[in-house]
Amino acid sequence: MEIRPAQRSDAAALLEIYRPFVETTTVSFEEAAPGVDEFAARIEKALARWQWLVACEAGACVGYAYGSSHRERSAYRWSVEVSAYVDPRLQRRGIGRRLYLALFEDLARRGYCSAYAGIALPNEASIALHRSVGFTPCGVFHKVGRKFGRWHDVAWFERALREEPAEPGTS
Repeated sequence: MEIRPAQRSDAAALLEIYRPFVETTTVSFEEAAPGVDEFAARIEKALARWQWLVACEAGACVGYAYGSSHRERSAYRWSVEVSAYVDPRLQRRGIGRRLYLALFEDLARRGYCSAYAGIALPNEASIALHRSVGFTPCGVFHKVGRKFGRWHDVAWFERALREEPAEPGTS
């Protein structure tokens, strides 16, 4: 398996991995899958500031993980929110774990100190993945998202990436 930075040209393949999570689950709180151009723009935005990695097997995209803004205010600039998606047919093979570990290394090199992940409940498989790569629970937002006609809680997890920002003299 190859893990590499995403490219705009990966958007269609990665969207096909993401689409079932939007349309049939509460893993994503999006209610309609974005178009390919919107998805490509998300990839470019993540690549410009954080990172977006793709796992490929035999030339086909099988999963991805990316970092994004945790919060907009400048004091949060050393924190990042992360997500990972793996083709449902290929889950439980370590793809998500490998993607996340590579992503964390890259984000730490870029100076990010803390990673956060939100998991819509219930989702024992995602909780197990996040715990396996060093996340610990830090809280639950109750009834924070409404999808498929009912409320859903989101558990939040945190993981240290490094102690201090990469830039000397930053606070």
